[in-house]
Amino acid sequence: MPTPDTHSFAHDCDECPIRHRAVCSRCEGKELDRLEEMKYYRSFQAGQTVIWSGDRMDFVASVVKGIATLSQTMEDGRRQMVGLLLPSDFLGRPGRDNAAYDVTATTDLVMCCFRKKPFEEMMLHTPHIGQRLLEMTLDELDSAREWMLLLGRKTAREKIASLLSIIARRDASLMLKRPSGRISFDLPLTREEMADYLGLTLETVSRQMTALRKDGIISLEGKRHVVIEDFDVLLEVAGDDNDGGMLS
Repeated sequence: MPTPDTHSFAHDCDECPIRHRAVCSRCEGKELDRLEEMKYYRSFQAGQTVIWSGDRMDFVASVVKGIATLSQTMEDGRRQMVGLLLPSDFLGRPGRDNAAYDVTATTDLVMCCFRKKPFEEMMLHTPHIGQRLLEMTLDELDSAREWMLLLGRKTAREKIASLLSIIARRDASLMLKRPSGRISFDLPLTREEMADYLGLTLETVSRQMTALRKDGIISLEGKRHVVIEDFDVLLEVAGDDNDGGMLS
């Protein structure tokens, strides 16, 4: 496990880029002071393991910068990506001692970590923490149900468009904006990782990305920079409406 990184990334809570979305978003005054006493930052390089499934976790954390993947490995070595951790997402489960998944930094990653026992104790006496964590858990449950629909019923083209819209929405929300019109962002996943996450082959991902580009839905600048020409059009391709639900 990497040692705490207190130099390359140091933020006061008021300056934190995920402050309005994180588990601490409703905390004020003394609550923030208590969190300050138990927090520290950890940095991971792209490709580095944050924690292995089954390992003891002595911390919980919010992703401040970068992307991580959640994966499970079967006894015969087969491996499946089962989730993404985007900025402001929460890692760890209060009350559970061990990690449920392998967590790997997809890009360079910075996490705001809290020592687990003090955090659990604070939850018992601070409704703001528990309420926000419940909201985030229910949002994650909704996302998981939508992802089941995506994997089970959507076409390859719709899957790619849906993933791009998810990343675009999160990128906009961190800037306190509603996604609309022309949007650009750096794609945090390689095409191999997209294929793994979406249950597609690498060739299918590449073919569909090229088709979206030829149809004028997206533009590609370099290997990772994506420009969505019209977000509403992308949602139509994904089979979603502008609130993130499925079109009837």
